[in-house]
Amino acid sequence: MFEVLKAGGWVMVPLLLCSVVALAIIIERFWTLQPSRIVPRKTVNDLWGWIKNKDLNQKRLRELKQSTPLGRILAAGLLNAKHGRDIMKESIEAEASHVVHELERFLDALGTIGVISPLLGLLGTVFGMIEIFSTLQLEGAGNAAPLAGGISEALITTATGLTIAIPTVFFHRYFLRRVDEMVVAMEQEAIKLVEVVHGDREITIEGA
Repeated sequence: MFEVLKAGGWVMVPLLLCSVVALAIIIERFWTLQPSRIVPRKTVNDLWGWIKNKDLNQKRLRELKQSTPLGRILAAGLLNAKHGRDIMKESIEAEASHVVHELERFLDALGTIGVISPLLGLLGTVFGMIEIFSTLQLEGAGNAAPLAGGISEALITTATGLTIAIPTVFFHRYFLRRVDEMVVAMEQEAIKLVEVVHGDREITIEGA
């Protein structure tokens, strides 16, 4: 492993850092972006139960707000429900924008790593090829073995950059898709809450 890093030159250092950061983000996002942590069915069912039993008070609202990201959004709407439908929807949208921002945390960095890794690899290869041709100019092309070995070493950085970039871009797209799905689920529950609070819809408790 050390020989590969040494052969790739100084460009292997930022590539190694990119791989470590990307791996850390992927693990953290897998842990954080779980539907059971963001949009659990229990949060919604508990809320409908409180509303149906007329047991929704300030204590319940605080509990709802502190439970999950979905709970934060629903609690924001309920706290402003008395001001009318439009204000309630605005409060939900404002809180939802904060929640979505948190869900997308580190994803820009992950996408950036996916873009720059192959570029760094290509940069390392270019520097390696420049060094090879400089040596070739000084020593001639009588011995092809060192030239072939030098080209092989120069291509190590490109291979490393692509190895980092391919899974990084895949997981970046995967997490964006997961966030989109959870945002849609939260939006549906928020719309349902507005309609229930203002008498346009009956309460239904799913899976209860």
